[in-house]
Amino acid sequence: MRPFMDEEFLLSTETAKKLYHEVAEQLPIIDYHCHISPKEIYEDRRFDTITQVWLGGDHYKWRTMRANGATEDLVTGDASDRDKFRAFAAVMPKLIGNPLYHWSHLELKRYFGITTPLSPDTADAIYDEVNEKLKGWSARRFMAESNVKAICTTDDPIDDLQWHKKMAADPTMPARVLAHATLARAFRFLPSFTSTGRYLYNSRMASSANRSLTGVAQLAMKPSAAWKKASNP
Repeated sequence: MRPFMDEEFLLSTETAKKLYHEVAEQLPIIDYHCHISPKEIYEDRRFDTITQVWLGGDHYKWRTMRANGATEDLVTGDASDRDKFRAFAAVMPKLIGNPLYHWSHLELKRYFGITTPLSPDTADAIYDEVNEKLKGWSARRFMAESNVKAICTTDDPIDDLQWHKKMAADPTMPARVLAHATLARAFRFLPSFTSTGRYLYNSRMASSANRSLTGVAQLAMKPSAAWKKASNP
C-alpha cells in the first residue's frame, strides 16, 4: 500500500509523473487570485497558531465548518484557537475527495513534515506540533519557500492600496504583490439599488476613481490612476 500523500499523490500515470517532476515541480507560482492580506505581507506577520494561518480568513474552510454544524463562535467568533482548529478537524474526514482535503494535508506535509491524516482524534497532537514549528515562519517566508513570484490580492475598489504602495517601494519583497479589484462588497447591497448604504458606497468608489460613476461596472472600465499603478507597478 502506498503511503498517505506520498510524492506521487494524484500522479496516476508515468506521463503525469514525468510532466510534474521534470517540468511543473520547479516552476514559480503566479497566483492571479488569493485572499492573503496585503498588510500581513508587508508587515511580514508571524503567526502564533495554525488557526490564525488556516482559519483567520479562509471562507472556503468556514463554509465547510458551518455545513458540518459548527456554531459561529467556532468559525469567526471568539472561541479559542484550539477549539476552532478542533471544529475544522471534525469536518476533515467528510471532505475526502474535496480539494480542501488535499490542500490541507499537502500543506501539513510540505511545510511542517506532518503526514498523519487530520481528524478529531489527531487534532490536538497536530495543533501542538504545527504551532511549535510555526515559530520560524512568517508571511514572506511562506511566499519565498513556495517559490511565489507574483500574487494578486483581493481588494475593495475603494481601498487606498497603501500596503501595495509600500510593498512596491520595498526592495526586500520576495515577490510582486498586485492589486486585484473585487466588487463582492458592492453587490452585497443588491437588490437595494436606492439604499443609503449603496449610495454611500458608490460615492466612495467614485471618489476613489476621481470621476463620476453611474454604476459599479464603470469602475472596472475606468480604473483610477492609483489602481492602474498598483496593478502593474
